[in-house]
Amino acid sequence: MCHTKLTQRRRRVVIQTVTLNFFRFGPISQRLWAFTQMGAARFSMPKIPGIGFWKLCGSGTGEGFTPIPNTAVYAILSTWDDMGSARAGQTASVFQNYRKHADEAFTLYLSPTAARGSWSNQQPFRATPAPDTPTGPIAALTRATIKPSVATRFWGRVPDISAVIGSDPNVMFKIGIGEVPLLHQVTFSIWPDTDAMANFARRGGPHSEAIQAVRDEGWFSEELYARFQVLDADGTWEGQTPLPHFEDAA
Repeated sequence: MCHTKLTQRRRRVVIQTVTLNFFRFGPISQRLWAFTQMGAARFSMPKIPGIGFWKLCGSGTGEGFTPIPNTAVYAILSTWDDMGSARAGQTASVFQNYRKHADEAFTLYLSPTAARGSWSNQQPFRATPAPDTPTGPIAALTRATIKPSVATRFWGRVPDISAVIGSDPNVMFKIGIGEVPLLHQVTFSIWPDTDAMANFARRGGPHSEAIQAVRDEGWFSEELYARFQVLDADGTWEGQTPLPHFEDAA
C-alpha cells in the first residue's frame, strides 16, 4: 500500500514547460510592427490561458551578444504548467499575429532541470532534475540586471566573449536577448550535451574573466541562471533547423 501511494505521488509531479519563441522580421513595416508589440502585446499576454511568467524581448546584433539592437529579431519567453498547456498556448492570437507578420519563426520547448537566482523578483522556473543519462541537447540561460555604474565595463568585455562563443563548434544555437537595452541582458545557448557545455564554462579566457569580475566587483543587481533539457522545436532559423536531432525524429 505504501508503495502504491508513493507511486501515485510521483505521477502527480507536474513538469513545467518553458517556451522560447524567436521571430525574424524583414521589411521596415514589419520591424516597426514588432517594435510596437513590445508595448502593445503586454496587454494581451496575461490573458492567454495557462500562461505563467512571460517576457517580451528584443535582441542584439552580430552573434546577438552586443548592446546594439537588432531591429529584425524579437523573442517571447513563457512558462506553462506542462507541455499540453504550452502547445495550446501557441494558438493564442498573440503568437499567431507574430507569426503572420514575421518572415521566420522558431519555437523551443524546454524543461527546466536547474535554476537559481531571480528575474524581476520572481523565481520563474520550476526545476525538475534531469535523469542521470539525459538524451538530446541541453540549453543554458543567464539573465542579469546590470548596474548602470558598470554598464560600460560590462559591455566592453562582451565582444571578446561573443567571439569565443561564436567560434565554439559545439554550440548548436546561440542568441543574446533582453527586455531593456544596455541594462537587461539574457544569453541563451544550446549544446549537444552537458560535457560540451561544461568544457566551455571551464575554459579560461574572456568568458571566465568576465564571470570573475562579476563576482569580485558586483556588476549585477539581479541575476538568474537556468539549465534546460530541450524537449522539442518547431520552425526554422536562418532557413534551417538548428536542432537536426528533432528533424530526424520527425
